[in-house]
Amino acid sequence: MKVKTLSDLYLEQLQDLHNAETQLLAALPKMAQAAGHPELKQAFAEHLLETREHVARLDGILGSLNKGGTTKKCPAMQGLIKEGEELMDESARENARDAGLICAAQKVEHYEIASYGTLRTFAELLGHAEHARTLERTLEEEKKTDGRLSELATSVINLDALA
Repeated sequence: MKVKTLSDLYLEQLQDLHNAETQLLAALPKMAQAAGHPELKQAFAEHLLETREHVARLDGILGSLNKGGTTKKCPAMQGLIKEGEELMDESARENARDAGLICAAQKVEHYEIASYGTLRTFAELLGHAEHARTLERTLEEEKKTDGRLSELATSVINLDALA
């Protein structure tokens, strides 16, 4: 799609983010399986449930724009997931692997936080108040997940990896 207007950019970025979240649906179970620490496994499992809801919300927004079913491949998420998979494949000690998984997951969260924040602003500017509220809700959930990962890293995982 050729981007000519803010509306075009909004749609293009919604489709990009939809694909990013869909890719994440496939990656999170692998990350949970690779994680050694029970709280990290739980965090990935819970974020999988949230991510399913995020995809459903994006489906709703795209549907309201009569653009349901259209997708755009998100190369950024593809790269972030590939980087995380490389950490899972390495023969690192479990504690170091968990620290690496948090690193990879937080890179994903920061990408999502930037994307949802930008899209919320676009929605507000374009007069899509309901979209903006939905995107803000997801943005807050992504920030909460990032915070939880930071807490796990600083209170347990990184210290275990250091030992």
